[in-house]
Amino acid sequence: MAPPSQRRVVLTLGLAQTLAWASTYYLPAMLAAPMAADLGLATPMVFAAFSLALGVAALVGPRVGQAMDRWGGRAILAATSVLFAASLVALGHVQGLWSLLLAWCGLGLGIASGLYEAAFATVVRLYGQQARKAITGITLLAGFASTVGWPLTHWMQLHWGWRSTCWVWAGVHLVLCLPLYLSLPSDRQAPTPAPAPTAEPDGAPRPRLDLRTGLLALVFAASGFISSAMAAHLPALLQACGIAAGLALTVGMLMGPAQVAARLLEFSLLRHLPPLVNARLATVLHPVGAALLLLLGPPGALLFGVLHGAGNGMLTIARGTLPLQLFGPQGYGHRQGLLQGPARVAQALAPWLFGVALAQWQGQALWLSAALGLLSVAALLVLSRHMAKD
Repeated sequence: MAPPSQRRVVLTLGLAQTLAWASTYYLPAMLAAPMAADLGLATPMVFAAFSLALGVAALVGPRVGQAMDRWGGRAILAATSVLFAASLVALGHVQGLWSLLLAWCGLGLGIASGLYEAAFATVVRLYGQQARKAITGITLLAGFASTVGWPLTHWMQLHWGWRSTCWVWAGVHLVLCLPLYLSLPSDRQAPTPAPAPTAEPDGAPRPRLDLRTGLLALVFAASGFISSAMAAHLPALLQACGIAAGLALTVGMLMGPAQVAARLLEFSLLRHLPPLVNARLATVLHPVGAALLLLLGPPGALLFGVLHGAGNGMLTIARGTLPLQLFGPQGYGHRQGLLQGPARVAQALAPWLFGVALAQWQGQALWLSAALGLLSVAALLVLSRHMAKD
């Protein structure tokens, strides 16, 4: 049987993922302050609840990956739409710290099973080694999640309040995301290689924790830390480097288009290169941009925004394509859960740790993220040499 049309699958998953990211991961940026004021909490406590959600996602990620390998991504994504809706309804009803933490724990379970990793696993089950183009297409469309989500969430919060905003997003998951996921072709019977000798009793493959897995987890954790740190502290960091507030805002606005442009480049000119080559290019862009900013000051700020945004956009694709290139489609969901666990922990800790570094070192804190970027480059070089020996 011929595989289903990639175009339809990419459009379906891309739209659903845009809405899923907008209504969960990008929610605190717009709702943390009004939520904290209403609940009588400090705003950092709301972000701490979000960090808890990322920690929950890291903890359950491998199990969710195993479930995707067993039952297929479509079933997990559809179930997660219901989980997201229930958690957002609960978030809209919170009355204090403990109910806030509980609601974000529910959202954390959804983040583990309803964002990119599940979408990538779905297309890998459908298309196997030919899924790279589909992965790139999904990230290209969902790259507009913050562009769509932040203005919508801000508008709803201003007109209806933060509680009603959560409930509206819950309805979006039930009315739009759930039907979109259910319209996907079944991936339970997608052709996959025969189970390896290390398979578990139910036939699901059991990935080995070898050097390649460790190096790739390190790359994803370092890049996740950089991305989360920049998202939380970019305006303050730029001003600590002597950049005027207006220029800092312009730099921040450049990052989104740079991400999308880099994904378009990956989708067109760079798609014929091995994902490992593109990943090395992506990881080096942040350190280069950081060096330009620190050495040139304001003239290097715009270059930093473009280079960081482009690298971040390409690394999002690498999260899906590198495991496929290195390990193949067998056990893809479980392996993604293992690989993304450290990255989610790093993302959860980054706003706090980089904030401490920024307070202590001012603009020189950028050397920390640059060093992590160079560590990623080194890990990928070691990985390339290790693969060449195999």
